[in-house]
Amino acid sequence: MDGLVLFDALTRETMLFAATGFLIGGLDDLIVDIVYIVRRIVDKKARRQRLADIPMPSTPGRMAVLVGAWDEAAVIGQMIAAALARLDHPDYRLYIGLYPNDRATIDAAASVAGHDSRVRLVIGERDGPTTKADNLNTLWRALIADDACEGRATKAVVIHDAEDVVHPAELRLFDALIGEHAVVQLPVLPLVVPGSPLISGHYADEFATSHSSQMVVRTAIAAAMPLAGTGCAIAVPMLAAIAAERGGDPFDAASLTEDYELGLRIAECGGRGVFARVEDGDGELIAIRAYFPATIAAATRQKARWMTGIALAGWDRTGWARAGAVADHWMRMRDRRGPLAVLVLAVAYAAMLLWGMQPIVHWAVGVPTGGDALAQWLMSVTTALLVWRLALRVAFTWRCYGWRQGMLALPRFVVGNIIALMAAPRAMARYWVILRGGLPQWDKTQHAFPALDGTTR
Repeated sequence: MDGLVLFDALTRETMLFAATGFLIGGLDDLIVDIVYIVRRIVDKKARRQRLADIPMPSTPGRMAVLVGAWDEAAVIGQMIAAALARLDHPDYRLYIGLYPNDRATIDAAASVAGHDSRVRLVIGERDGPTTKADNLNTLWRALIADDACEGRATKAVVIHDAEDVVHPAELRLFDALIGEHAVVQLPVLPLVVPGSPLISGHYADEFATSHSSQMVVRTAIAAAMPLAGTGCAIAVPMLAAIAAERGGDPFDAASLTEDYELGLRIAECGGRGVFARVEDGDGELIAIRAYFPATIAAATRQKARWMTGIALAGWDRTGWARAGAVADHWMRMRDRRGPLAVLVLAVAYAAMLLWGMQPIVHWAVGVPTGGDALAQWLMSVTTALLVWRLALRVAFTWRCYGWRQGMLALPRFVVGNIIALMAAPRAMARYWVILRGGLPQWDKTQHAFPALDGTTR
């Protein structure tokens, strides 16, 4: 009988811990949802804008597109060719960051770039891989040298990844918004990899939700806007000011998530940021599209890097916002809840197993199962919050990708949880290495470039 009492206590406590964690997280998400919905109702500007309604500058500014490339021979040539063919702007240059010990990527880039003056191949001094930030710093120095040599000033730096499908109108949109804003972030819409609808597709669900509502709310409440690492434009004077603080380089080479930290730093320097959801003339969202990891192993590595860089090492590096910045404190807290959320999730799965076994165990010993009012209340509330969260996830994915992908968001929710559970131990191990003085490296995944015969809506 003592064993039964211990089993019941373990079942109850694990369930209460998980339910309480879900309740706190669910209410946190619900507040974001309420802010988003209220803003959509009362503010017409909160709805998707059209590019035609945004005033364009009388004289186009020079745009520099920085693309870091380590071990990207499979995609870099196609990315450069697609960018040159698609980008609709009269004054831009692609800066491709390469490493001397990565001959395959150099050759792939050179075979497409040729003598096109819009492409500048920059081979760094150090062998790779270093970090993406270190690579971008090399490109920044090349850009500054070019501006000095040519006697002109670049207006904005645009950051892209080597696997990105650029939108034709993005540079015109950046050109229109930079000046009034120090930084502009476009939505990212992951493409679902054929043959991997569940693993690659869960990124589509996450970004559809985050870049439809959560990032919009961050901008609305004037919280710092972390960058997505791609599809963002930063005013050159802002980057130059940050570079001056850091000895000449604007990107922190010791960071695993330099994009996230840079967005926070721009806000600390007083730079205004905007998350721009804008449609082009055909009604298509101006966004960045790319394939994301399509295997469990690759997705786990990527999620572990994000968790390490934002929730663990990033917390140490960036701390909290200035006193009184309630919105920033709230958003940074949300950014860093990942490891705790994984712990709650792991306990929840254990609680579900124990809860399912409880009637069987009680039947086996001939003792009826007792009721628990608190447990029942928590289960009811957290279930309602979960249903609401899943409904929004389906709705946002449906809006961006159509009804079929929207319905797949339900099973992909479980897939995302499994990947998060697998990524957490890897993130902790990487964080432990950093605490012991280890140097960060570019822990990237292999990429593929999509066929350009169709895009998401």
